[in-house]
Amino acid sequence: MVKKESIGIGLMGLGVIGGEVARVLAARAEVLGGQIGCPLVLRKVKVLEADLARPQAKEMGLELFTTDAEEFFSQDMDIVVEAIGGEQPAFDYLKRALSSGRHVVTSNKEVIAKHGVELFALAQQHGVGLHYEASVGGGIPLIAPFQQDLVANKISGIYAIINGTTNYILTLMAKEGADFPSALARAQKLGYAEADPRNDIEGIDAVYKLAILASLAFHCRVQPQDIHCEGISRMNNRDFRYAQELGFAIKLLAIAKQTDNQIEVRVHPVFIPEESLLAKVDGVYNAILVQGDLVGRVLFFGEGAGASATSSAVVSDVVSAAQDVIAGGGSRAKWVLEPGKSIRPMAELETRYYLRLNVADQPGVLAQVSKALGDHMISISSVIQKAVDSAAQTAEIVIMTHPAKEAEMQQALDELGKLASVKEIGNFIRVED
Repeated sequence: MVKKESIGIGLMGLGVIGGEVARVLAARAEVLGGQIGCPLVLRKVKVLEADLARPQAKEMGLELFTTDAEEFFSQDMDIVVEAIGGEQPAFDYLKRALSSGRHVVTSNKEVIAKHGVELFALAQQHGVGLHYEASVGGGIPLIAPFQQDLVANKISGIYAIINGTTNYILTLMAKEGADFPSALARAQKLGYAEADPRNDIEGIDAVYKLAILASLAFHCRVQPQDIHCEGISRMNNRDFRYAQELGFAIKLLAIAKQTDNQIEVRVHPVFIPEESLLAKVDGVYNAILVQGDLVGRVLFFGEGAGASATSSAVVSDVVSAAQDVIAGGGSRAKWVLEPGKSIRPMAELETRYYLRLNVADQPGVLAQVSKALGDHMISISSVIQKAVDSAAQTAEIVIMTHPAKEAEMQQALDELGKLASVKEIGNFIRVED
């Protein structure tokens, strides 16, 4: 045990997350100090020049703040909390903190997804801890269960709704019949979506989070570029009507599966049965379903974003890191990698598909469509003719297939797009039973 009069904290960033972390550390100082055995003291906050004008900065006292990284790292700090976000300069700052013998707490999913292995190696080299519970799922406890509670299990699958913005948009489209642009606009007005929503609606945020979870679950290095990614911007409210008629919900799922030594990782919209647990997760909520050989199915559910939920995870990590400081050692958590595992190509995926086609309203069209699919070993489960546009002489047909290979489906879609009778491939969505 190391006797300490106080634990010094350095905070980087005073945005939504950083500001809330600073507030919680101050408001609950006595309780947190009691859990650790000595007080937590915020020594210095590294900010941008513009942050100095924030009311919170003035309330806390401007002497606590610096815009200079050299001044920040010269302070007597045991723990560095990074709440800047983005890859740089956060990655460089985290490396510097670990190399200088400071424990690190971060909510930065992008840095952990891309550089987690390197940062863990650096933490072990210098005998300190790297804590990142808030990087996935906000306040939902996820990282610790994978590192501790589930280690006896062989994880076979992860099925996750891990982006509250996209789940909110899809919920509006499903429940209210909203189109994508108006649903996105409402999410932005309420602060659920950024002014530039690309990372959320194109699935990039979910990719970072899935890379972290899959790496932990399957003990291999899964990087963002390994993950097949599609967003929700091509969703149409008609797809939700048809999904409901067919007994499905539409969700943006992050999926990771392990079969033998092959890892399957993908993020994209899916049809899931409306009676499934994940189909009932609406609004900004997140849910992560984990399948283990011993524990069976476990569902983690809660608010996946927001200042309060995320600060809960960050401050919990600060307490854990402070306890490690008192104990005189680094974190017990390790990023264990097992050799011989590979990423399964997306082309080898086998699943069912939903297709929505706008076709010429004339005899023989369905036969042409069936032939294009059949030539690639894709069997049709059902066909429904929907809206007919008499003026344009077109009709909309909805097709559900039997299980087929992704590679064959992509080739069939290419052929369908070349048929004169097919005016538009409105959408295709994979089915996850």
